[in-house]
Amino acid sequence: MLPDYKSVKNISYKELNLFFSSPIGYLFLGVFVAFTLFIFFWGQAFFARNIADVRPMFESMPILLIFLSAALTMRMWSEERRSGTLEHVMTLPLDPWQFIWGKFAACKTLLLIALVLTLPLPITVSLIANLDWGPVISGYIATMFLGTAYIAIGLYVSSRSDNQIVSLILTVLICGFFYFIGSDFATGMVANSGADFLRSLGSGSRFESITRGVLDLRDFYYYVSIILVFLVLNRYALEKDRWSTSSETSNHSKWRTLSIVLIANVLIANFWLAPLGSLRFDTTKGKMYSIGDASQNYLNQLQEPLLIRGYFSAKTHPLLAPLVPEIQDLIKEYEEKGKGNIHVEFIDPAKDAEAEEEAGSKYGIKPTPFRIADRYQSAVVNSYFNLLVQYGDEYKVLGFDDLIEVHATSNNDIDVRLRNPEYDITNTIKQVLYAYQSSGSLFETITQPIEFTAYISSSEKLPASLAEFTNTLKTALAETKASAGEKFQFNIVEPEANGGAVAQQIDEAYGFRPMASSLFDSNTFYYYLLVTSGDLGVQIPIPDELDKESFARSLDSALKRFSAGFTKTLGIVAPEANPYAAQMGQAPGSSFNALQQVLNENMTAKPIDLAEGKVPDEIDLLMVLAPENLDEKAVFAIDQYLMKGGTIALATSPLKASVGQQGLSGQAVSSGLEDWLEHQGISIENSFVMDTKNVPFPVPVERKVGMFSVREMMMVDYPYFIDLRDDGLNGDNPITAGIPELTLPWASPINIDTEKNSTRTIIELAHSSNSSWLSGNTNISPTVDDAGNSIFATGETQGEQLLAAVIKGRFTSFFAGKESPLLKTEDTPEDETATSNDETPEEEVEVISSVIEKSSEAASIILVSSNGFAEDRVMGMLSSAGGSGNVAATQFLANAADWSLEDSGLLSIRSRGHFNRTLPPMEDKTKQFWEILNYALVLVGIFFVFLVRLWIKRINLRQHKNILSTISPNNLVGAE
Repeated sequence: MLPDYKSVKNISYKELNLFFSSPIGYLFLGVFVAFTLFIFFWGQAFFARNIADVRPMFESMPILLIFLSAALTMRMWSEERRSGTLEHVMTLPLDPWQFIWGKFAACKTLLLIALVLTLPLPITVSLIANLDWGPVISGYIATMFLGTAYIAIGLYVSSRSDNQIVSLILTVLICGFFYFIGSDFATGMVANSGADFLRSLGSGSRFESITRGVLDLRDFYYYVSIILVFLVLNRYALEKDRWSTSSETSNHSKWRTLSIVLIANVLIANFWLAPLGSLRFDTTKGKMYSIGDASQNYLNQLQEPLLIRGYFSAKTHPLLAPLVPEIQDLIKEYEEKGKGNIHVEFIDPAKDAEAEEEAGSKYGIKPTPFRIADRYQSAVVNSYFNLLVQYGDEYKVLGFDDLIEVHATSNNDIDVRLRNPEYDITNTIKQVLYAYQSSGSLFETITQPIEFTAYISSSEKLPASLAEFTNTLKTALAETKASAGEKFQFNIVEPEANGGAVAQQIDEAYGFRPMASSLFDSNTFYYYLLVTSGDLGVQIPIPDELDKESFARSLDSALKRFSAGFTKTLGIVAPEANPYAAQMGQAPGSSFNALQQVLNENMTAKPIDLAEGKVPDEIDLLMVLAPENLDEKAVFAIDQYLMKGGTIALATSPLKASVGQQGLSGQAVSSGLEDWLEHQGISIENSFVMDTKNVPFPVPVERKVGMFSVREMMMVDYPYFIDLRDDGLNGDNPITAGIPELTLPWASPINIDTEKNSTRTIIELAHSSNSSWLSGNTNISPTVDDAGNSIFATGETQGEQLLAAVIKGRFTSFFAGKESPLLKTEDTPEDETATSNDETPEEEVEVISSVIEKSSEAASIILVSSNGFAEDRVMGMLSSAGGSGNVAATQFLANAADWSLEDSGLLSIRSRGHFNRTLPPMEDKTKQFWEILNYALVLVGIFFVFLVRLWIKRINLRQHKNILSTISPNNLVGAE
């Protein structure tokens, strides 16, 4: 069976020469590639689909390869049998295997040439957008294996018939059968277990598994087994033709037995490999279908078994059914990587009444009704597609809407895939793990020693309430020390002692200045509480309620900053939306519900109010979105939060866009933070950034038709929606590294004073392109000319504009040298100072406040110069324009939160997704150019194949002439 490579090469060359000896061979290749391009650009509507991948090309391959392979193989043996040369071949002193391998190699070469002719397609997509080459390479490998399997089938069929048309039809039928048994139509008629079995037999379903980017040894061996089985059948068929039909000999029995044994062993190996789910390699960028280091880190934190239970119904929606084995394979990998700490179960509640009752009553898992239709009827099926993740007594349930993402194309087709399975499962594991740990001791998850330092003046200088609280403080610290052991140390230091040396040190290091209990109180004192570990320092504010319980809550909030095992709390400051605005003809205001929902996946995100001039103690990160007219107390709260070493994520601009019933309009807006930002060496210009690299946007446009105006929706270039990708995003910073593209609406340029920020770290996250300009015009509603093109005047200012940045380091307070706004009281008119005899003046509330004038090195500002960034209405508009959810803005802020809180475990996998890689905005002429270019390259490729064949033919002709020239007449006479 081992081939003689020289003989195989000669036979292969002879078959290739016959194939290209007539225009029919080139026609076959041209038709195959033309159909591929037609399906890609027209059938699957590549540009309307707006996803930067070539998956639509590979989706059609299992069917196209059936006809291509049948066309390539139909004459291989049938022509030999028809012309009578098969008997001559069988009598040559060559093993029939040489002919089989030679014809097989010739067909594989033709298949390879056909696939090479399709290469301009993925190259074109990579030039247009950011293409993930992993699934592309996997797709070509899968295509070669699938096509080779079909070729083996076609060669066997051709060996049994002397009619090429019959061979063509039978090959199509047999290959079509292998494709059909794994198709959605066939699997939809049986339950999940039966569907999985059919998919394991289907050539197309195995193909889909590889083209999604997962190279599985089981899938490859499946194709190898088909190849070996039909090549053995081919050899047996040729051998059988040599036998006498009159009698049965022992040699015949040996050939039959050997063939059956070989085929049986080849097929049985498929069942032996089936359970080995670890024999797979994920080629997708970011390893979407496998477990990486980020997930492994959380699995390593497990101290007891974690349960992952999948509830999957045998009968479910046809679009969900293929996703079940995908997610099951990944869950099994979790079990393997968990090293005994993860237990996996798969349950069909419809077959287990007790399990269904437990799922509903204990975990709240209910079936989801899906409307399905087959060839006979339309019906509703109640199906389960849920995951339960449980650790200890903590659990979380994921439904199908948490696990999948849907993309609707322009021709009403729906593409359903797993959203980001590793992220969804790992994030759920993280949540239940942290929730379980939160019920235990904080110090169990803190690795570095914690030092608590209280800078407190002597009791004689303190107000009576604080003097009394100091004793409570010492008691609480002693109890914490007793429970934490060596991990916690505390000191109480009097700053004024020894000539005030410590007071000077804390002033220089932290900006701690003497505080007062009221504006006109001349008695000042120190009362600062600081928790440090390594280079990180967190100040604990004086509790509102001066008791032990309040201090314990404040201390716990600070300690969680030093632990990776607890859920962080994020505070959101945003304008309140007016629910009655639409009724009054006004813009409804900004809302950030989608962002809050995403943030709540990893942390606790909640709206907070800064009216009291203070950020709540439990807030680990402050997010200020589209602020308007913040008063002095709110600015003071933001300032002091930064001075305490916190991180502030800020989305603001001097201009904002209003989307109302009358369309789009721009207007100036004051955030109240302009002077505060200027103090920190940051300014945002009062203008919009406009960019030629922008996202087309569906907007109402007025068009003049004679004397009338017509309002219609059109997709127009909208320079205010800046499209950031590639060089426009910082690929080295974790906040933006995993985000393929980001749309920034109505942004303004950021200017950073390098002198004021010379000692701080500046990280530029996002830039507009070199073709951007600035505009101060607030008329942002687009207009079009008679041809339907958008009209925007290009301004004078050109070049890149900074749109998002991180400033990290030591800051100085805007209120340094000023009295705390919390000590100020509203002026009372003189005629209202007196009270009537029957009125008792309210008891004055003691307010204790100070100004922290310097921050620690851990403080940072994450700034995005857009009021509409991550705003619900804007993201909804972008989603409707692109056909899929535009989640890059929420991913950006979620990444920023994790990065600032040093919880970067999920940063590397959060931004992955099938539909996140979109095409950049292009004009119709540009799209037509790329499409026509691909058709032209096919013609060039086929012509190149013709030239190569002609060149080889001339080389062979020259060699033959040289051989003949060496043969003289004398040599011929001598030979006689």
